[in-house]
Amino acid sequence: MAFPWRTRRRGPKRKEDKRLALSAAAASEEFSVPAHFQCPISLEIMEDPVTAPTGITYDRRSIEAWLDRGNGTCPVTSLPLGPDADLLLIPNHSLRRMIQEWTAAHGPTRVPTPRAPLTRADAADLASEMSAAARDGDWPHCERLASAGKRLARESERNRRCFVSAGAARSVAFAFRAFAEGISVDRQDRPLALEEEMISLLAALPRPLTEAAVAEDLGAPASLRRLAAVMRHGREPAAAAVLVRELVVGSNGMQSGAVAAAEGMVEALVELIKKPVSSQATKASLVAVFYIIKDESAASSRAIELGLVGSLVETLVDADRGACEKALGVLDELVGLAQGREAARGHALAVPALVKKMFRVSEAATEMAVSAMWKLCSGEEEVGRCAEELLQAGVFQKLLLLLQIGCSEEAKEKATDLLRALNECRGREECIDTTDFKGLKRIQ
Repeated sequence: MAFPWRTRRRGPKRKEDKRLALSAAAASEEFSVPAHFQCPISLEIMEDPVTAPTGITYDRRSIEAWLDRGNGTCPVTSLPLGPDADLLLIPNHSLRRMIQEWTAAHGPTRVPTPRAPLTRADAADLASEMSAAARDGDWPHCERLASAGKRLARESERNRRCFVSAGAARSVAFAFRAFAEGISVDRQDRPLALEEEMISLLAALPRPLTEAAVAEDLGAPASLRRLAAVMRHGREPAAAAVLVRELVVGSNGMQSGAVAAAEGMVEALVELIKKPVSSQATKASLVAVFYIIKDESAASSRAIELGLVGSLVETLVDADRGACEKALGVLDELVGLAQGREAARGHALAVPALVKKMFRVSEAATEMAVSAMWKLCSGEEEVGRCAEELLQAGVFQKLLLLLQIGCSEEAKEKATDLLRALNECRGREECIDTTDFKGLKRIQ
């Protein structure tokens, strides 16, 4: 049996619920985003609509993210967009104004007017203006342009490609060389803000020294001297180290002699390794030093005198994979000299660190560690003591394992030579006949 008073109380509530539901449905319909305001990729309302070469409009952030992931086709039509498609996106101002008017009237928040992106023409204007200012000796204006360029280059990968396509690297390198040559060789002042701004802008660009003119200007003696000064006393040592690395790597070592001969260059690179300021600076310095010491014995001797061997050993203790491989490469080169072997043998952690890095970093690191140990045990200088340290560190079993799992022919020869040399140290339980490979199963 239904009670009348319950029915009467339910009636108004049901009517109110129905009214609220209808109101919510009307509001949802009223504020639904028009389909042509939505980005086909993110399905969200577009803040900066741009039209691709295929005629489809996207939100700039979404289409640039799509292109940055390596996609080269239009997400809607699947047609190819071509190279540098992000530089060919055309702002759709009419659609943007329609979206702004709609959001102002209906949306919870308004869509702000986006800042105009950097174009090739803008980048070319900045580059030409900097070249002209450098010719006129207007260094304050050069500094303002370099600062603006650095800020834009750090904003996005698209801006950096704009600068590269506009030839901005040539203008900056030209201005840097002109300014460096105007500074007296005997000047001991700290690096100026202008130099650091130009160095930062160049280092922010992808592969800044691919052009011969850029490498020639930065490879000039005056430019190298100022790069070394920035690495030692400036606020942008990592950027300067990156440029030095690009200079020697991009020239396949042809610039190594000029870089090594530059005043204060070896000292600056070694100091960045001994007293790290950032991972980027350390790795760039290690690569630059590697190329320098491969071809310049004088630079190798100077680096050893500055204590580089000990710094490399200490770097191996807690370095990441990239830094560890680079440090092993430099150390392997240095211990090829008698002076380097003496420095390594005099460091208590050298042998244990080399042994520890076997099988812990990479195949390349393992082979470089074996090469360095092989060089330490070569020659006539204290071979016996070095062999004893290697045995105590447990290298014998690791060498046997290396031969079992396989390695390059060069590494195999050096590992075999090491086993023979170590086996000559009598009185060690781990020494067995190196020809008895049946014992390999014991160390698996």
